[in-house]
Amino acid sequence: MTHAAAATVTVLPSQPTPLGLLLREWRAARRMSQMDLALEAGVSTRHLSCVETGKAQPSRELLARLADTLDMPLRERNALLVAAGYAPRYSEATLATPAMAPVRQAIDFIIGQQEPYPAVVMNRRWDVVRINRATARIVSLARGGMPRHNNILRQVFDPEDMRPVMGNWESLAGDLICHLHNELAATPLDQGLRTLLDDVLAYPGVPARWRSRDPDAYPLPLCTTVFAGGALDGEGHPLRFFSTITTFGSARDVTVEELRIECMFPADERTAERCKALAAASA
Repeated sequence: MTHAAAATVTVLPSQPTPLGLLLREWRAARRMSQMDLALEAGVSTRHLSCVETGKAQPSRELLARLADTLDMPLRERNALLVAAGYAPRYSEATLATPAMAPVRQAIDFIIGQQEPYPAVVMNRRWDVVRINRATARIVSLARGGMPRHNNILRQVFDPEDMRPVMGNWESLAGDLICHLHNELAATPLDQGLRTLLDDVLAYPGVPARWRSRDPDAYPLPLCTTVFAGGALDGEGHPLRFFSTITTFGSARDVTVEELRIECMFPADERTAERCKALAAASA
């Protein structure tokens, strides 16, 4: 008499795909449940669940709706498309390419018009892309030379860089950390921003409270920067500026979308006159 061996079937739990992991990370960053995202993107919760587990292949149109609902930057939209097996949609050209000539002209015009006051062009990770002549004049006078770092946050936080000449260092650095925490919360998969945060927090003298993000804290509407040092105006008075940030609206290129232009304006008449005098002397 023979006995047939019973077949054993092991059912494994569904595992998220790379695309599913991205969607889950972004849902968590936006504090959205799977149902929330499905309802706002106009797709069934079941279908979205199948997309996250790899049981369904989303169309490019569906990915675009999900990205719109999650308010994803262009770089992250490209990553979403690649994770789903599609080619990136948005270009990422360097500013030096011929196609970027109109953008370069716009940047040069903005920072040129800002003279004799400082202007800085940076990318999303606070790396300096361009500065105008006024920035070079004031920074070199304040520090006795140009900064050792090409990153704004590293300049401000490093005790061997611009930090000693920042007359309002704690308020300025605290505002910048708030910006950085918020940007990282908005783009949680940006390892470059996370590394930058870890690096600047590791500098000596950084308050422990800055290591955690306060979800109820928001950066000030206008950033104030104070450069201190007798070499700046010859009489020991600091130069005080407030800043505005310009971005390119409706950008269709990753590089352009991530550009930030900080224009600094004199906060008092003494600062305005000193900037004009420095410009005249250099001319």
